[in-house]
Amino acid sequence: MLARNRESQDASVAEQLGALFHRLNNQLGVILANAELLESRLVDEPHRARAGQLVAGTLDAITTAQKIRQVAESAFPAAE
Repeated sequence: MLARNRESQDASVAEQLGALFHRLNNQLGVILANAELLESRLVDEPHRARAGQLVAGTLDAITTAQKIRQVAESAFPAAE
């Protein structure tokens, strides 16, 4: 009975983590799209460089979020 309760809790945590990842990934996608648009429209190099840093940082955040998801899926296999 305890094992079944633990499995149920793990499934709940896995579901919550999956939902949070999905939200975060969507938000980062919006940031990335806007940063790329901004970068393409800026004409002066200092501002383009700053927008490029925003694009790079967002891509790094997306990669980090994906790694967090992989760790969560390893810890809570019920997420698959």
